[in-house]
Amino acid sequence: MWQSYMNGLLVALGLIMAIGTQNAFVLAQSLRREHHLPVAALCVICDALLVAAGVFGLATVLAHSPILLGIARWGGAAFLLWYGTLALRRAFSNQSLNQGDNAKVRSLRAVLLSALAVTLLNPHVYLDTVLLIGSLGAQQTEPGAYVAGAASASFLWFATLALGAAWLAPWLARPATWRLLDLLVAVMMFSVAYQLIAA
Repeated sequence: MWQSYMNGLLVALGLIMAIGTQNAFVLAQSLRREHHLPVAALCVICDALLVAAGVFGLATVLAHSPILLGIARWGGAAFLLWYGTLALRRAFSNQSLNQGDNAKVRSLRAVLLSALAVTLLNPHVYLDTVLLIGSLGAQQTEPGAYVAGAASASFLWFATLALGAAWLAPWLARPATWRLLDLLVAVMMFSVAYQLIAA
């Protein structure tokens, strides 16, 4: 049981820690201190459900369905291009990530819907979390323990990212820093969208 748990923990940590669209979104929300803990919790829940779905059968379904993978690919590319354009516009305007007195604070519902979109409209979540992590988990002697290990990795990572970035926010609260982060988010979104389109 512990072997399966550790396998899930280590495999998931290795993949989750790579800077991707979901991590960039959580980082941005945490630096804004805008509902960053609920966003991190939502990411953990989504990861755990997607890993469990992959372990218990969805990985096999996706692997044999080019239509579903195509929908995820093109829909995800369109979303990433749209989100990257928003970040790019923020970087070159006065509405960068900086949360000054005049900044518009979004509702919890709006932020969580954005987090869901970043998570579920990103095809990499299906390729990495469902197919890769899920198919590896399906081979474990204790698949439930593997899912628990992967969920633990997600919790450790997103809690650290959300709390750490929020703690650093006062030291990073300069317009140039926020613009640079928005530029990095835009580049990340555009590069992942390009990889999807070019694949």
